[in-house]
Amino acid sequence: MKKRRRDIDIFSLSFLDCICCGFGAIILLFVLSKFAEPVVIEEIKENMQAEIIRLEKELFEIRGDTRILNRDLTSKKEQLSRDKNRLARLQGDLSTITGRFAASKDDAMVQNIIEGKLAVARQELTDEMKRLYKRLPKKTTRSVGGIPVDSEYIVFIIDTSGSMQQNAWSLVQRKMQETLEIYPKVKGIQIMNDMGNFLFSQYAGKWIPDTPARRRAIISTLGTWRSFSNSSPVEGITAAINMFFSKDKKISLYVFGDEFSGPAIQPVINEIDRINKAAKDGSRRVRIHAVGFPVVMEKTDRPGNTGERFATLMRALCQRNGGTFVGLNSTRP
Repeated sequence: MKKRRRDIDIFSLSFLDCICCGFGAIILLFVLSKFAEPVVIEEIKENMQAEIIRLEKELFEIRGDTRILNRDLTSKKEQLSRDKNRLARLQGDLSTITGRFAASKDDAMVQNIIEGKLAVARQELTDEMKRLYKRLPKKTTRSVGGIPVDSEYIVFIIDTSGSMQQNAWSLVQRKMQETLEIYPKVKGIQIMNDMGNFLFSQYAGKWIPDTPARRRAIISTLGTWRSFSNSSPVEGITAAINMFFSKDKKISLYVFGDEFSGPAIQPVINEIDRINKAAKDGSRRVRIHAVGFPVVMEKTDRPGNTGERFATLMRALCQRNGGTFVGLNSTRP
């Protein structure tokens, strides 16, 4: 009897179970991976945000440090520029002093020769000449052009306004030279402007030693001096009296100016009387002289013009403080 061949069923239950289990596993893996993805992304996002915050904080700190360093750098550059300018001025002074030192030595040699010849001449005087020489007055009143020159210390107060700089500066230098010449030797000199600023900052509040080289340096530096001015000598006068007055010093102020822009004259006179008090013999602490330069002649809303008001003020101050007022009639040197 012939056996019948068994028919093979491809889609049997076992096969279907395997297929379903495989698909189920794949779907489960897919579901698990999709479920974990948002959690990972959120963690990464939080980490990145924290990193961004940290970097932004570092950026702000770096910017702050940069601003501070930039300010320090700017300050150092400004200080360097000031130091360079000061060094240039000092080198100029040194060059001037060095260049004129030989001339000063020559002057000293000539002076020694003259004094030696004078001593010899005095030794050769006749008896009659000696008798007459002894009768000469030992003490005389020192004055030049009516200006007393008995002071040991002198202070120049100069109007550095634009009107003076543009119209009378050469004459100012010449008048200062002439004034210094009537004082062969003093114990101290000072130069200020009408605001109380000093020509030589290194001598601010101190006396400048009187030497031929220093006098030449004063005239030379004055030619290029530029300093703010309010066209009123009041601040400079009060600053000089308050700063330099001393009971054991004879001091004279020389005010060079062309105008008085203050509101009134009498309050200024009262203030100078208050700080420059008179002694028992009527003399003042400090003599005040003045030189008026005829530069400003325009009318103002106050009586007269500022040039006339300067002359009125300084004439009164000079009269009350033992000095002399000189009014110039031209600005040409």
